[in-house]
Amino acid sequence: MKKPVVLVGIGEMGGVFARGFLRLGHPVYPVTRDQDMEKAAQEIPEPEAVLIAVGEKDLPDVLQHLPDSWKDKAILLQNELLPADFSHLPDVTVISVWFEKKPGMDFKVIIPSPCFGPKSELIRDALGKLDIPVKILASEDELLFELVVKNLYILTTNIAGLKTGGTVGELWSEHHHIARQIADDVIDLQESLTGKTFDREALIQAMLHAFEGDPEHKCMGRSAPARLERALNHAGERDLELPSLMQLAAEMH
Repeated sequence: MKKPVVLVGIGEMGGVFARGFLRLGHPVYPVTRDQDMEKAAQEIPEPEAVLIAVGEKDLPDVLQHLPDSWKDKAILLQNELLPADFSHLPDVTVISVWFEKKPGMDFKVIIPSPCFGPKSELIRDALGKLDIPVKILASEDELLFELVVKNLYILTTNIAGLKTGGTVGELWSEHHHIARQIADDVIDLQESLTGKTFDREALIQAMLHAFEGDPEHKCMGRSAPARLERALNHAGERDLELPSLMQLAAEMH
């Protein structure tokens, strides 16, 4: 019998990963929000991996209470991740998820999902059982770039979508000026949050590659207003001016 995989957060995305782990032959043990993680860690002290599949707003609390014996087994998959969010975890594995899973529908792959960390091969093999492609990265620098690309995609499409609606294909073809202004603000924010400077055109081209992977993808999800508010809060904490985002927020009010 293969070692178990612990699943913290039993949502749509966690369910996809669970199917992959089960097909690889790993028992999957769920930990729900009303269960004690420390108690669970006493019962499962040496899992193969601990997939943390909670939403981004719940992630800080879960990481704060993650048992010590699980910390070097953690796998993260949330949106809006940056290295500062997991720098305290040894040997963490991070996947930038580029497939969509909604209630009542099976998953839909947009582009291959980049992954970095000691459990990358496990993730690749598990998702491979479902024909979901995973690209294993070679360095932390590659991971940082991929996380910023995902943040750029999510924030640009969600925030622009508050104004334009429509699909990501329409956003770039019909509202290019708005999309580019918001993307530039988002890159400014990512540079401020990471303390790094990025090749803007490389980020934009990577985002457009994802647009091409699913041009009919809707711009605006339910989380869009919260993402705009969170971005402006981050900017405010850093005295960073994001004119396009500030103007959009003002128009919404």
